[in-house]
Amino acid sequence: VDLLDALAGTGVGRIEAVSFVHPKAIPQMADADEVWAAATKAPGVRYSALVPNVRGAQRAIAAGFAEIEVVVSASDTHNRHNINRSTGESLDDIAALVALLHGNGSTVEVIISTSFGCPYEGDIDPARVAGIVDRVVADGADRVAFGDTTGMATPRRVLDVVGPVRERHPDLPLLMHFHNTRGTALANIL
Repeated sequence: VDLLDALAGTGVGRIEAVSFVHPKAIPQMADADEVWAAATKAPGVRYSALVPNVRGAQRAIAAGFAEIEVVVSASDTHNRHNINRSTGESLDDIAALVALLHGNGSTVEVIISTSFGCPYEGDIDPARVAGIVDRVVADGADRVAFGDTTGMATPRRVLDVVGPVRERHPDLPLLMHFHNTRGTALANIL
C-alpha cells in the first residue's frame, strides 16, 4: 500500500496496482483485494490489475478495476511452466475473459511474454507471436504488450517481431516491456 501511495503522487499516468492470482500459486498476493481497498487512489492516474484467468478477472472487477492485463506466453513450454496450461488453452481463456471484461466496461491488455525468446525453447518464431496477436485482436483485446520476459531481445528481434504485427494491425496500441540485459533496453526501444 505504501508503494502505491508513493507512486500516486509522482505524476505516473498508469500503474499496474495489483495482481489477482490464486493464493496457492503466489501466497504473497492472497490479500490483493485488501491491499487495493487500502490504497489511496490519485486523481488522473489509471490503475490496472494483472490477472491470469477468468477467476482473477472476476476478483479484479469486484475490486473496482476497469483496466485489466492478462499474460500468455508465446512459448508453449514457458506457458506450461508459468500457469500449467498450453498457450492455446490460455488463448481460449483470454477470449472468454475479453467478453466478460468488455461486458463490464473494462479494457483488456494482453501481454505476450517470451515474445523475443524463451529460456526453454530459445528463439520464438515471429510468425507465432504475430499469430497470437491476430487471435487476441480477433477476440477483442484493446492493447497488446510484448514482454522481453528473460531479457533475450535484440534490436533485430524487436524489428522481426513488431514489424509484421504493426503492418497487420496499424492502429492497435502496442506496448513494450524490456529488460536492460547486456545494456540493450534503449537500443530495443529505438
